Amino acid sequence: MKFSNSHTMIIALITLIGAIIFSFISSTAAIAFALGSILSGFASHYLSTNRDNSMTGEDNQSSKTLYVGNLPYRANESEVKDLFSEYGEVFAVRLMKDKRTGKRRGFGFVVMSSKDADYAVSKLNEKEFGQRTLKVREANDPKNEDSQD
Repeated sequence: MKFSNSHTMIIALITLIGAIIFSFISSTAAIAFALGSILSGFASHYLSTNRDNSMTGEDNQSSKTLYVGNLPYRANESEVKDLFSEYGEVFAVRLMKDKRTGKRRGFGFVVMSSKDADYAVSKLNEKEFGQRTLKVREANDPKNEDSQD
């Protein structure tokens, strides 16, 4: 079980309070150890329960992967992330490279929060970036051939 710094501080504070209390009460070391173990167990259980609850909140935030085509070959991940960050939270950017040459292939994928992805598509599709017109759409959607009318 991994604790954050705040959890470690809480456990240290409980330990300090326990040491102060037991320094004023005359009790055997065995009783003090047993009570300390019980309190530490409760604290660990409480902190791990809170940690699990906070993590499920993070998992509930859904994301969408966007396809970004017609990128300038000189564009890098940070430039693309900066561009998309203007329209919402960006989790990841992956630009495709040729396996043999290592050169960029002019397209990639951006992972954004679902609530921001549609807005980014509407603002960035057909937008000029680095003297090229971007093609942005949801990655899992096949090309919509009805739009060619």
